[in-house]
Amino acid sequence: MLFDDAYFMREALKEAHYAFEEEEIPVGAVVVLRNRVIARAHNLTERLHDVTAHAEMQAITAAANHLGGKYLVDCTLYVTLEPCVMCAGALYWSQISRVVYGASDVKRGFSRLHDPLLHPKTEVVGGVMGEECAGLMLEFFNRLRQ
Repeated sequence: MLFDDAYFMREALKEAHYAFEEEEIPVGAVVVLRNRVIARAHNLTERLHDVTAHAEMQAITAAANHLGGKYLVDCTLYVTLEPCVMCAGALYWSQISRVVYGASDVKRGFSRLHDPLLHPKTEVVGGVMGEECAGLMLEFFNRLRQ
């Protein structure tokens, strides 16, 4: 089995589909350590009535609980949408080693800012399966408009 960025982004997309089915904005995330998913999450802002319940925040918490510590060194977060500023701040404090996202978020994504928001050692890869990730978002918002 080939464990590459696309493989794990497909896992994050599964989570995004769960969010879609629950009428949440369809963002999914997984945290991977040594080619093994240690945390899975999707947006829960509507269900929990909590604006901070983004997929990334849920995944960070689950991964930290799994590891028994607050730092996610040597971990990679795969998320279907570019993290917002809030999530980027949490990722900074977690010292995650790598962030891989699918679709860019031109309105609220962290990369639109000039100052880097992630830890200086964090590697960032964007656009992995970006069309599929963006397509799910478009489908969700088109349904809302109908």
